[in-house]
Amino acid sequence: MHFDTLALRATHQPDPVTGAVVPPLHLSTTFERNEANELAGSYTYTRPNNPTREHLEQALASLEGGAVAMAFGSGQAATMTLFQALRPGDHVLLSTDAYYGTPALLEQVFHPWGLTYSRVDMTDLNAVESSIHENTRIVWCETPSNPMLSITDLLSVSRLAHEAGAICVCDNTWATPALQRPFDLNCDVVMHSTTKYISGHSDVLGGALIFRRNDALAERVRMLQGLSGAVPSPFDCWLTGRGLKTLGVRLRAQMATAQRVADFLVDHPAVEHVHFPGLPNHPDRALIQQQMNGPGAMLSIQVKGGAAEAIRFIGKLRLFTRATSLGGVESLIEHRASVEGPTSATPVNLLRVSIGLEHPDDLIADLAQALD
Repeated sequence: MHFDTLALRATHQPDPVTGAVVPPLHLSTTFERNEANELAGSYTYTRPNNPTREHLEQALASLEGGAVAMAFGSGQAATMTLFQALRPGDHVLLSTDAYYGTPALLEQVFHPWGLTYSRVDMTDLNAVESSIHENTRIVWCETPSNPMLSITDLLSVSRLAHEAGAICVCDNTWATPALQRPFDLNCDVVMHSTTKYISGHSDVLGGALIFRRNDALAERVRMLQGLSGAVPSPFDCWLTGRGLKTLGVRLRAQMATAQRVADFLVDHPAVEHVHFPGLPNHPDRALIQQQMNGPGAMLSIQVKGGAAEAIRFIGKLRLFTRATSLGGVESLIEHRASVEGPTSATPVNLLRVSIGLEHPDDLIADLAQALD
């Protein structure tokens, strides 16, 4: 089946008790036992498990092609729990161009605890191979990367990880399972900030881990999730499942608009550089076509004139909302270096753009008047 059909089938499970077409929302934190002290089902307390959360987890596992999924209260909670499953002395390898919160977790939380990490240009396979140590347990990929939209060869990196006895984890937030299937490229774990495209409406915080195999690592992460309580509320799960139904349709429209916006910006004299996987001159075009079903709806632009000009430009925009996050129905823009803080390695003239569902002509007109 095509992705749109799969997304609907995975989230469309009529209630067997009432016949309700929309899945029910189970808000209860606890579940009754009968006179013999037996449970009616497999649920005891909502922290370790909840019917609404389980419904979302099954849908995510199905769409990614994984064996088991776990929903979390945020993408950072998902990432943190996976790192917690490691041991002091273990090593994590991640990209120099990764979401700034991932290395921040490693540096500020797990490095003092005894976890080691290093960063490497994931587009340089020789550098990746030489950076994997005997104690490397996770090779963390993010493709397209945030915010430079670099592309990692997942098949090659996962091979290098496996040869060293490590697992390959892919942050698939930007591409989503609609455009990229990391398990088909031999990755072992997929991470999502479901806050973004999967929920798709900027109104719910969430994250997820999907495992290719229901192995000892998956069991340990599930145990840690239940003990720590790093779980989303049932209502958050219900909202995320509702958004997931329209992921394919939303992303196709956003992607088409992003292509038109990128084509406009790449020729504008006030723009220094456009980072977008859909451009015909992208250095990784062959790899993009090989492992993705489309370029996505995120782009970054570098404006001529440095940070001051970049901030002046976004201050003149009328349709783009100046805000953090991405993947919602509204178009967002932000100055990444300001968000990431003084240690940011992001170019100071870079603006990250999340394309929404506005008409492309209106967005291009807004960009044109602000740039001029």
